[in-house]
Amino acid sequence: MATDDTITRHRDAEAADDAPSATRLSRSGEQDAPLWSQVKASLVAMIVGGNLPEHTRLPSESEFCEQFGVSRTVVREAMKQLVFERMIYKLQGKGAFVAGRREDQDFVGSTIGFSGELAEKQKSVTRQVLRQALEPADARVQKLLQLPDERLLVAVDRILSVDGVPRMLVRWRMPETLVPGLDQAALHSRSLYDTLSRQYGIVFSRAERWIEAVVPTDAEAKLLGVAPRTPLLGIESVAYTAAGTPIEYWTALYRTDRARLHLQIGTSR
Repeated sequence: MATDDTITRHRDAEAADDAPSATRLSRSGEQDAPLWSQVKASLVAMIVGGNLPEHTRLPSESEFCEQFGVSRTVVREAMKQLVFERMIYKLQGKGAFVAGRREDQDFVGSTIGFSGELAEKQKSVTRQVLRQALEPADARVQKLLQLPDERLLVAVDRILSVDGVPRMLVRWRMPETLVPGLDQAALHSRSLYDTLSRQYGIVFSRAERWIEAVVPTDAEAKLLGVAPRTPLLGIESVAYTAAGTPIEYWTALYRTDRARLHLQIGTSR
């Protein structure tokens, strides 16, 4: 027959089993990683392994201290590293959150084109044509493309989306004499650069690009699915043939909350 003391010990053991226990960290010797590094690795596993949605609020520092059985200094160092690596971000007075997943994009540093570069990464790119028409060149385009006053351009304005999320608003221009009929082509279902190459034999040799921070209009923000006055990157581009003739001009508004632009820099010879 069980005594009262035996019953009490049994209940205490059950309570201990139900209570949350600290995540096990290794503290046995000099070969172990620092505690903050172990905590960081556990947090990465929690975020990635748990597939936490973007902007999910994480537990507080005190909750992590209790979970890992470490000091607040250790937790803060682990989270500081995750902020530096862009896996989480902090809001004053609100806590830490899972950062948006951002991939690197190389199109801005090459002539491959936005769709072509993402196709190589097996991303789904969709296109919404906002405007497709012939128009005279404005002063800026006329100067950069070295055009006579009467030259008409094919103008194509599009929203490019990646995996269903708007990524970039592009306003593209090229002399109509180089691409006759392009103002009537179905561009919502195919890459513009693939069309230029296959249908018109146009391949660019090099391009110059200028990048600056810009604030979109309310209409542009709505098209890109961002809040009004959200900072974006403004890109301006001029592309050239092998002979050095400028033939393509475009500007773009780009959302960097979804991806980073990656540039490769080489030395001049």
